[in-house]
Amino acid sequence: MRCVIARYPFDLTRTGVLASMKGVRPELVTSASVTIGRRRYPVRQVGQVITRQDPRDFTAGEVTRAMTRLGFTCHDRPEAAPVGVGGPTLPRTASGGTGPVAV
Repeated sequence: MRCVIARYPFDLTRTGVLASMKGVRPELVTSASVTIGRRRYPVRQVGQVITRQDPRDFTAGEVTRAMTRLGFTCHDRPEAAPVGVGGPTLPRTASGGTGPVAV
């Protein structure tokens, strides 16, 4: 499929993108992302790998449109962790804080 990213034409295929991203470790997802295989990559990282351009030269929207047209699942923003997930809960004091508990 022919697409334009940062004013340059690219002939991209689904198998070509899969091959390019094979062995690439995903960066931390903080904004728009795309699922490639079983991994979720930031779209700007994918754009950098497949175009070999600096991520400042293109927008996330350009890469998102191209990945969507190739059949990849794109996401607007990272999913938030459910409430209560993360670490141990601390006991509450009489005042409602999490300081030391009087015995």
